[in-house]
Amino acid sequence: MTFTIENFDFYLLILVRITGFIYTAPFFSLKDVPIRVKTGFSIFLAAILFYTVPSVTLQYSDVIGYAILVVKEALAGVIMGLFANIAYSIISLAGQMIDTEIGFSMVNELDPVTMNQITITSNLYGYLILLMMVISDLHHYFIKALVDSFQVVGVGQEVFNPGMYQLMVRFITDYFIIGFRIVLPIFAAILVVNTILAILAKVAPQINMFVIGMQLKVLVGLIVLAMVIQYVPSVSDLIFNEMIDMLKSVIPLISKGG
Repeated sequence: MTFTIENFDFYLLILVRITGFIYTAPFFSLKDVPIRVKTGFSIFLAAILFYTVPSVTLQYSDVIGYAILVVKEALAGVIMGLFANIAYSIISLAGQMIDTEIGFSMVNELDPVTMNQITITSNLYGYLILLMMVISDLHHYFIKALVDSFQVVGVGQEVFNPGMYQLMVRFITDYFIIGFRIVLPIFAAILVVNTILAILAKVAPQINMFVIGMQLKVLVGLIVLAMVIQYVPSVSDLIFNEMIDMLKSVIPLISKGG
């Protein structure tokens, strides 16, 4: 195991791609993870890959040429991380729709992943999905995918396919489909409640259905939410499969073969 100053440029490009991925990928990009931990992990992983990644001759003539290679490696890591992490936003959509149906949409909390204000149910599902991610070792899969990306996309050989937007269009479709599948039990239960309230409003117009409806929706929503919480592993499978599909689809789009 030797390391010379002539190989430092090659090591730096590996480090840049890994750092871009670590700072944007699911689980690793958590704001609660200290920056020193992310940096140290990136440096040591790059050192390991330096001795395993096939060495290539870097094509650059001056500082500007090398800077272009650095930017390309950073974009490759960031794109892979973002396309894998973007599926996590489905949880926010589903949680906001559930809270809108129940009546909790005005109550917001801080999301530890995105550091944005989200609703209560979104935060609950977010913590559960992160827990399932750790239990299922999905973060190990992302590390393996990052390592394998150097076999598909050589260092300094990125070619960004302009058809990448088609992958984003496909994700938007899955975004709404998966989100509605998660919220469907709550939506169906609240629809039944609204139907019953509408019938009661016609039968007994002297009763204030607005006051009764607010209490009833919260009660029914919490009961159904407690019943469907056992299906969180199935929800996590939908999210994780989307993350894996997005990561698998974007890697060929940044290679010469894509």
